[in-house]
Amino acid sequence: MIGIDTNILVAHAIPDHPFHGRVREQIGRLLDEGRGFALTSAILAEFLHIVTDQRRFEKPLTLTEALAWAGFWSGAMEVSLITSDAAAHTQWLRWLKEYRLGRKRLIDTLIAATWHTAGIRDILTLNPRDFTIFGVFEIIDIEAPG
Repeated sequence: MIGIDTNILVAHAIPDHPFHGRVREQIGRLLDEGRGFALTSAILAEFLHIVTDQRRFEKPLTLTEALAWAGFWSGAMEVSLITSDAAAHTQWLRWLKEYRLGRKRLIDTLIAATWHTAGIRDILTLNPRDFTIFGVFEIIDIEAPG
């Protein structure tokens, strides 16, 4: 199972995103290989926040459109929704302290801790450095267009 980072969902949903085509191709390849995906509620919340932000995109999604995408991802049979439990909470706090991470790393660290305690070791992301610090994940990186 592969953890899908928020930025992958954003690139998948926004046609004008520079990684839109590459992300869709990569997801298609992984599905063809029989791989499944893992999401968390925090990822979906970040997704809704980002894709509806008029300051980030010339053509942001409406909340209704964004919710439809969140529902699509949540309901896909290839996707498992991973929830944070007490072990994830403990790991999250441990990593924040151990790596001296600040407030801008709270959600990414919570997502990483949730994946880690659920046994997720592969992550599809456009920002590998958000997760490499923990030393427990294999990053499936997507190269820049061009």
